[in-house]
Amino acid sequence: MALRITEECINCDVCEPQCPNDAIYMGEEIYEINPGACTECVGHHDEPQCKVVCPVECIEIHPQWREGQDALMAKYRRLTGT
Repeated sequence: MALRITEECINCDVCEPQCPNDAIYMGEEIYEINPGACTECVGHHDEPQCKVVCPVECIEIHPQWREGQDALMAKYRRLTGT
């Protein structure tokens, strides 16, 4: 599964530097997450770091991008070359 940032985002800038895959970027109005690069921190951390630091809890599971742990680990390996 990939994550997404909802419209409740206040553009506080705390999530972007926490992403080990550089999947978070500034969109037209709020931060967005590239689902092709989001592994929910699988391979890096025990839980998604963007969700841990988000002060308004506006990061949720992306409803159109569901992946299991095996797919997330495969994506992590592809992104990191390991």
